[in-house]
Amino acid sequence: MSELRKVNVDGKEIEVPGHYTLMQACEEAGAEIPRFCYHERLSVAGNCRMCLVEWVGAPKPMASCAMSVNDLRPNRDGTPANIRTDSAVVKKAREGVMEFLLINHPLDCPICDQGGECDLQDQAVAYGRSHTRYDEVKRAVDEKNMGPLVKTNMTRCIQCTRCVRFITEVAGVEELGLVNRGENAEITTYLQANLTSELSGNVIDLCPVGALTSRPYAFNARPWELNKTESVDVMDAVGSNIRVDARGAEVMRILPRNHDDVNEEWISDKTRFVWDGLKRQRLDKPYVRENGMLREASWGEALGMVAERLKGDPERIAAIAGDLCDMESMKALKDLLGSLGVTSMDCRVDGAAIGGQGREGYIFNSRIAGIDEADAILLIGTNPRLEASIINARIRGAWLHGEAEIGVIGEAADLTYPYEHLGTGPADIAAFAGKRGGFAAKFKKAKWPMIIIGMGALARPDGAQVLRAAGELAAKCKVVREDWNGFNVLHTAAARVGGLDIGFIPSNGGKDVAGILKAASAGDIDTVYLLGADEIDMSALGKAFVIYQGSHGDAGAHRADVILPGAAYTEKDALYTNTEGRMQDGFRAVFPKGKAREDWAIIRALSDTVERTLPYDDLDALRATIRRPDAAAFDPAKLGKAGKVTAKPFVSPITDYYMTNPIARASATMAACAANAVGIAQAAE
Repeated sequence: MSELRKVNVDGKEIEVPGHYTLMQACEEAGAEIPRFCYHERLSVAGNCRMCLVEWVGAPKPMASCAMSVNDLRPNRDGTPANIRTDSAVVKKAREGVMEFLLINHPLDCPICDQGGECDLQDQAVAYGRSHTRYDEVKRAVDEKNMGPLVKTNMTRCIQCTRCVRFITEVAGVEELGLVNRGENAEITTYLQANLTSELSGNVIDLCPVGALTSRPYAFNARPWELNKTESVDVMDAVGSNIRVDARGAEVMRILPRNHDDVNEEWISDKTRFVWDGLKRQRLDKPYVRENGMLREASWGEALGMVAERLKGDPERIAAIAGDLCDMESMKALKDLLGSLGVTSMDCRVDGAAIGGQGREGYIFNSRIAGIDEADAILLIGTNPRLEASIINARIRGAWLHGEAEIGVIGEAADLTYPYEHLGTGPADIAAFAGKRGGFAAKFKKAKWPMIIIGMGALARPDGAQVLRAAGELAAKCKVVREDWNGFNVLHTAAARVGGLDIGFIPSNGGKDVAGILKAASAGDIDTVYLLGADEIDMSALGKAFVIYQGSHGDAGAHRADVILPGAAYTEKDALYTNTEGRMQDGFRAVFPKGKAREDWAIIRALSDTVERTLPYDDLDALRATIRRPDAAAFDPAKLGKAGKVTAKPFVSPITDYYMTNPIARASATMAACAANAVGIAQAAE
């Protein structure tokens, strides 16, 4: 903590840490400082000069973003330095800067997608002149092709370099830069190539003018036409806080919300651009299969057919909950099936060997924000760049700003930061404990060591044994202590932790996903209830009667004998628990399509039909029955199961980042991104 210093801002004396910039000090005193290039999460550039303030006695105004309070000296009489943010000198300087920034800026406001949300518009009104003295011809800059997500109009660019600094510092791909000098300066991609970062869409939010805008959203709507709903994302297990903007019954775009402990103010490209998949391939009415063909049915007929199947032998009935399910729907289905005596149910679609041994054995215990504190991070069987882009950016930040060192046991991949590759498979976990020097020595001496184990290590036949090996390593290296728990499981599915929390796993000898599929294939299970489960081998279901409840016509709907149309995550109030165990509220932005209904309500209606009425009639009553598992003593060395591991190397469960769930697979934008990624990979070869 730096020493406190006094400074006088507009006649108000305040005391702030000496490392504060003048901009931060002025804002602490209640003054408003305009800016274009400065951003709290990026390095200081000092490009735009819009943040000029007057240091009384200095020969010229100062850029408040690039000067710290420690740089100020007291007045001759020993009183604190005087800073003015509203003097005539400051007003004239800002008018001059604004006039200069607008020399080449085109008058595109009526047709610019940034209109109504443009910092340049707002600050030109607040701090600019009413006219310009420049009569020269404005320059024009060619549009840059940055791929299917980011639309450019670089004639509007004011060279603030926010996009360059974000791509370089946060995303870590160094694909944007400022070339040339003076009037010829322009921002461009390296060799006119497309952006490849999974976080590239954030440059749209960062751009203070209309130079970088959303290509899929272009010319679709104006901001004042949209209803804005705060919610959470389900494209991965991070639980990024988002804002869903809708017009009428249609989602028009998705933007990030700030949450310092989860996603800061960034979101992944899949989170941001998947919205067009919400209106394609939708299930908007019930269907039943008759003579091999699906036909439209009424809710009464569909629920009646399902009820008849659920009244059979409970040992021949099973249920699987998919990756996008909310906690309420899983709880309702668990309660209904439990009342019928069904014990074969599972939410671990990928077959991960987790759950049943205490909550700390399957969550990200240090919390996502804890990555900032870590000084040594060991990644086991995970590629966080594909599995959780926001967490990968946190790890990069820990390396870049906190000087954390990283080691990897698993696939070698470009993670946007340097690391020591320590092996590829389970045997290397045990071998790591005996290593000396390099990252191993740093990890064993680290004050805040962290292990992040992913589904590439756990979702395999020997996953339980791998979990035991990782837990034993954590115990040996004192990763878990009274003041720190650095043992972290990184999930890829938004529904997984919530499902484990409510106990949507086999009980009393019931079967897990692998057992359900094996039994269905052998004819030992007659009925399978798929609650949004599409990421399984449908051919393994054999001749079982399949009930599919979900929002999109994906693999599960193609195999189903009865389809119950549910709501997508933007169409219901729902709870989701992210990989760190944080329960968050998602809110309805639009209503479900056609005859579709919220998932918990469908199950509640089904309980009436099957004559096992659930004891809740509204969402609040249902939520009151949801309980988080009690905390218990945690010993990582006792996780999983003892036994032999195979020599098979760890492989990330994500092979196509843009096609991981039914909503993404229905999105034309995600399809374009996937094709673009294939093209880039082929060009690199």
